[in-house]
Amino acid sequence: MERRTFLGAAAATVAAPALVQGQAARTLKFIPHANLTVVDPVWTTAYITRNAGFLIWDTLYGLDERYRPQPQMVEGHTLEDDDKLWTFTLREGLRFHDGEPVRARDCVASILRWTRRDAMGARLAELTEEMSALDDRRFRIRLKRPFGLMLDALAKPPSNVLFIMPERVAATDPYTQIRPEQLIGSGPFTFRHDEYISGSKVVFQRFAGYRPRPTGEVSGTAGPKVVHFDRVEWHIIPDFATAGAALQSGEIDWWENVTADLRPVLERHREIVVSVPDPLGLISILRPNHLHPPTSNVKFRKGLLAAVKQADYMIAVAGTDPKYWRTRVGAFTPGTPLATEAGLDAFAEDMELAKRLIAESGYGGERIVLLATTDIASLQALSQVTGDLLRRLGLNVDYQAMDWGSVVQRRASREPLDKGGWSIFCTNWAGLDHINPAGHHALRGNGKEGWFGWAESARLEELRQAWLDAPDLETQQRISGAMQQQMFEDVPYIPLGQFFQPLGHRRSIAGAMQPFGIPVFWNVRRV
Repeated sequence: MERRTFLGAAAATVAAPALVQGQAARTLKFIPHANLTVVDPVWTTAYITRNAGFLIWDTLYGLDERYRPQPQMVEGHTLEDDDKLWTFTLREGLRFHDGEPVRARDCVASILRWTRRDAMGARLAELTEEMSALDDRRFRIRLKRPFGLMLDALAKPPSNVLFIMPERVAATDPYTQIRPEQLIGSGPFTFRHDEYISGSKVVFQRFAGYRPRPTGEVSGTAGPKVVHFDRVEWHIIPDFATAGAALQSGEIDWWENVTADLRPVLERHREIVVSVPDPLGLISILRPNHLHPPTSNVKFRKGLLAAVKQADYMIAVAGTDPKYWRTRVGAFTPGTPLATEAGLDAFAEDMELAKRLIAESGYGGERIVLLATTDIASLQALSQVTGDLLRRLGLNVDYQAMDWGSVVQRRASREPLDKGGWSIFCTNWAGLDHINPAGHHALRGNGKEGWFGWAESARLEELRQAWLDAPDLETQQRISGAMQQQMFEDVPYIPLGQFFQPLGHRRSIAGAMQPFGIPVFWNVRRV
C-alpha cells in the first residue's frame, strides 16, 4: 500500500459520520512481520502463516505462559491401559465457520495430516497403533507404548501447530497447499478471502458462532478467547520507516516487529508502548541446501561455520546494545535446561581456516544462490551479513533479493540451481522451538522427509530417538550435549545468535500481547 493512500484513508475516517467512526473503533489495524503468501500452516513452518492460523482455527490444547498444556477445544481426556489409551472429549457447541459442528472425525483427520509434516507429530505417528472417532464428540488414540509428550505435542504453539480443520479440508495431501478459498476455520475469526490482497491487506472478521472456553486463565495460547473487535486488518507495509510513521500517527494500532533503528524514537512517543514480549527471544540461523553442491559437501559447510561471527549478525539485526542479543548460541535456546557449551569452539571465527576448508571441499567457483529476504528487517540484515561473508570468502555469490513470501515458496524447491533451486537462506525460529529436540526442525537429520534444506544424519536421528526415550533430565542433558557436538560435525544449519524482538502498540490498545512471539487477537480491546 502506498503511504499516501494509507494516510488518505485515515483522513477520510476522521471526517466520516459517527457510524463510520464507530465501525473504525471496532477495527484493529496491525502490521505483521511479513506478507501472507501461503495460508496452509501444515504445508509450511513460516510464522506468518502460523500466526494467521491462530485467528482462523482453534487447537485441542493451548499452552500457558508456564509452558503447561491446557484444554482448549477439548472438555478433557482420560488415560487408561498403562498410559497407552487416550480418549479425548470435545466441548459442546463447537462449530466451523460454515456452520457445521466440529466432530471427532475432523480432529482425527487434522491430526493425521499434521503428523506428516511436524517433528513432534511424526513421533506421535510412530507410536500410534490406532486413531479413531468413537462418536461425534469423542476420539481415541491407542499407543504402542506410552508417549509422555502427548499433550505437549497437541498444545505446542511453534510451527507446525495442530489446528483443527474440517475433515474434507484435512484430507488434502500434506505436501499440497490448501488454497485461500478452503480456509474454513474453527477459531474466533473468519478469513475474508474476498478482501485478501497479497502484498497489501489481509482481513479477518469476528466469527459470531465461536464459543470461547468458559473457564481457565488467559495465558499464552490457553484460556478463554474473547474477541472485542469486529475486524482485524493486517496492513502489509514493507517500508519500515512508513510502518513506524503509521504507528506514531495512530493510523495503525499495533506493529508486530519494531526495528532496531526505530525503537528509540518509538520509545520516546508518549502514546506508544514498546516492549519485549518473549523472554526466549528468536534464534537466527543459516540453512544450507543439503541436496546440491557446493553446500551439500560437509567440509564446505564446516568452512562456512568456521567463518561465522555471531556478534556481527546480532549487531546488524538488533543494534549495538547487547541487552537485546546473545552470542555463544548452539543448538538449544540459552537459559533453558538443555543449553550447553558442548562443541561451541567450532565457531572459530577464522577466515583463513574457513577458506582452507572450503578449498579442501573441492569448491571450484560454483555459483551459490542466496535467497535474501527484503521485507523483514531482521532477515534483511541476516541476508546482507551472509552475502558479505560469502564474498569475503571468495565465493561466487548469486544474491537473489525477494520478499519473505517468495522465499517461503522458493525454499520448497528441490531443483538444482540451474532450474530455480537455491543454496542458502536465513531465517529466525522462536526460542520456544529450540528448547529441546522434539520439535526442533532444523536439527533433524531425516533427509527428504525433513524441513527445507533436507539435512541427512543417521546419528542425529539416533540421538533424537534416545532423547525422546530418556528417563530423566540428567540423561536428556547428556544426550543434548552429544546432539550439539554432532550438529557441529554434520552442520545441518548454523546458529547465528539470539535476539529479543520488541513490539509496539498504541496506548489506546489494552491487552496487546505476543505470547511466545505470536500476536494473538483475542482479549485485546480499545480503551
